[in-house]
Amino acid sequence: MMILCAGDREQFDFATSIGIGLINSSINLTKLILKNRQKSILFIGTAGSYGNLKPFEIITSSTSTNIETGYFLDNCYTPLNNRVTSIIDNVSCETTNEKNVLVNSSNYITTNEEVSNKFLKSGIEAENMEFFSILTVANKFNIPAYGIFIITNYCDKHAHDDFIANHAKAKEKLTAYVRKQVSNYE
Repeated sequence: MMILCAGDREQFDFATSIGIGLINSSINLTKLILKNRQKSILFIGTAGSYGNLKPFEIITSSTSTNIETGYFLDNCYTPLNNRVTSIIDNVSCETTNEKNVLVNSSNYITTNEEVSNKFLKSGIEAENMEFFSILTVANKFNIPAYGIFIITNYCDKHAHDDFIANHAKAKEKLTAYVRKQVSNYE
């Protein structure tokens, strides 16, 4: 199993950093797979909550969307498929019993509570900048993938400040959780 993380602030000694955002993570994951193909991919990191999930709650996901806030404001459209599910649905159930949620990915962090509510009404509960690209690349190479995330903040006007305040504790909790899950899996 290949364990990945974004990097920068979210580096883990047992995970390979692939870059922040949709573009960097997709390019670097492709390079990694071409060098050393694995049977499965686990992406770990932090996520923001659109309102239902609480800080420090741990979630899993095997499905992601790539929806920009302009979509909910009727300011745009896309001809692209903006939802991806791992080639093996519910692959995350193999290693954890945590809640499997739909995660949105964008290169922007949502700070508008009205938009957060629109995400929730669409069944999307959390956001992480890289996850959509992870699943998309993994599917292209026919590799099952899933994510384990810890909530650091709500997607509101305090999102960045709360992320900064909660990040160190969240990283510690996520590290302990992932180490336990991976050892149970092996």
